[in-house]
Amino acid sequence: MNNWKTVLRFLWYHRNYIIIIVTPLVFLPLPLVYPSSEARCGYAIILMALYWCTECMPLAVTALLPVILFPMMGIMKGGDVSIEYLKDSNMLFIGGLLVAIAVEHWNLHKRIALRVLLLVGVRPSLLMMGFMIVSAFLSMWISNTATTAMMLPISHAVLQQLKDTETQTGERDHQAQAADNHAFELEAQTKPETTDERDAQDPVYEYEHDAQQEFRERAIEAKYGLLTKGMSLSVCYSASIGGTATLTGTTPNLILKGQMDELFPDNPDVINFASWFGFCFPSMVLMLVLSWFWLHFMFLGFNLKKTFGCGEKSENDRAAYAVMKEEYKKLGGMKFAEVAVLVLFILLVLLWFTREPGFMPGWATVLFNKDAAFVTDGTVAILMSSLFFVVPSQLPLGNYGYTDEGKNIKAPPALLTWKVVHERMPWNVVLLLGGGFALAAGSEVSNLSKWLGENLSPLQNIPPFAISLVLSLLIATFTECSSNTATTTLFLPILASMAQNIKLHPLYVMMPCTIAASLAFMLPVATPPNAIAFSFGHLKVLDMVKAGFMLNIIGILCINLGINTWGKVMFNLDTFPDWANTTASKP
Repeated sequence: MNNWKTVLRFLWYHRNYIIIIVTPLVFLPLPLVYPSSEARCGYAIILMALYWCTECMPLAVTALLPVILFPMMGIMKGGDVSIEYLKDSNMLFIGGLLVAIAVEHWNLHKRIALRVLLLVGVRPSLLMMGFMIVSAFLSMWISNTATTAMMLPISHAVLQQLKDTETQTGERDHQAQAADNHAFELEAQTKPETTDERDAQDPVYEYEHDAQQEFRERAIEAKYGLLTKGMSLSVCYSASIGGTATLTGTTPNLILKGQMDELFPDNPDVINFASWFGFCFPSMVLMLVLSWFWLHFMFLGFNLKKTFGCGEKSENDRAAYAVMKEEYKKLGGMKFAEVAVLVLFILLVLLWFTREPGFMPGWATVLFNKDAAFVTDGTVAILMSSLFFVVPSQLPLGNYGYTDEGKNIKAPPALLTWKVVHERMPWNVVLLLGGGFALAAGSEVSNLSKWLGENLSPLQNIPPFAISLVLSLLIATFTECSSNTATTTLFLPILASMAQNIKLHPLYVMMPCTIAASLAFMLPVATPPNAIAFSFGHLKVLDMVKAGFMLNIIGILCINLGINTWGKVMFNLDTFPDWANTTASKP
């Protein structure tokens, strides 16, 4: 028996090496028995899918496998595969991240968060609403992981202050009540007590006093334990929801943009920053509101009047408000650098929205010979992010402080330095994006996409809304145990081929499934914000499963409501577009 345990333990500890070696051997018969380009490409995709799901190798390293496999299997030339790794979507991703790094570096996100929370207040319902609004808004522009990591300590500090104040207030009230009762009992006595009688009664009184105090402390502990769980989940969930609203908010959105340009090169820039925001922002708000209701009822109860705290502010509220105010004071006044970052950020968003809004000619169309394709969202992102390395972080007034070595600084540093960027830039995601584009190109060149589409053609007998609903549910389930980047990378080319074959607008299925890939709410390992909340909020897996399951359902229903209402109008989803009949040119 011990030998079996030793063997199993050895296999578990070395599982990554076993998966890396055994997986290619197990599926090797596929390209050997069926020596076609479709089978060879399918072999490469299966290999990468299993490596991505098990994470036996770093995700970015797995994303580089097409550079090896496609040329060696005769699917694509090495140079053609390599070109796929730096597309316009990668430029948009890098530019968006540089802006996010600048916002984080100068603590602008913390100032925005605390200012909004001070406006909202500290009543339980309002506090949860405030944290969800701030987390969702910040996650639209910076990573959901960074948003969660910043917001959770703030929420816990506020809740701890509320708890401490309520405990102290309860102790004072109890002592005052006990003193009043004891005095009343003394006045009501008709005859003086003997020393023996008083000594006999005092222990009973002390026992009751301690029991009541212990009961009160347990009630406060249980109340704030539940509130801490609810607040932790509300922060991490709203960070994931907020990322769906903008094109740069989360990686799957950029993957969809890149795949659309890769698989349908003739599409008229149907997915850009403005069109994505126009569709996804309303569904994000709807998701956020319904999620707030669900988390409120689950962790705060059904009494909205009580949790909103109608009436005057209590001592608890004032103390917690003071904590947030003190945190805000620590930031000091807005520095020149913060103002400069905010101005550049606002300018970037305005340029994104007005580049090609769709309902009217954008500035790119007017300035560049009526051809907006010359300037993309990636062009704008790189232009504005480059300015962070040009604009100084202080006004040129002559006194810039001293270095760590005590030397006088002669000129102010720029808003961003490459050292800061190098430390914070997740370069691995750039490779992940490129790996997805390489897979899509390989699927097209090898005709695997066409083969998959033909085999999925019976789906044309199912109503489109049902196809979208079922596929969204499938993706949302799959992303619970796999990276959302890997999930969208694997599924989007297949969904595009299916849509082509059954003559369905590609965005009708690709867009809901892309957003569903960000709805990883049920497991701590599903996404980094969940893991951070799990470690912070004293949560059990069952807490996250119970809350997250309903949020998954809410998210899927909201997405499909959007795609079947305003989405149809925005993207003309009732018709099969001409550009969807064409595919990427084969090298």
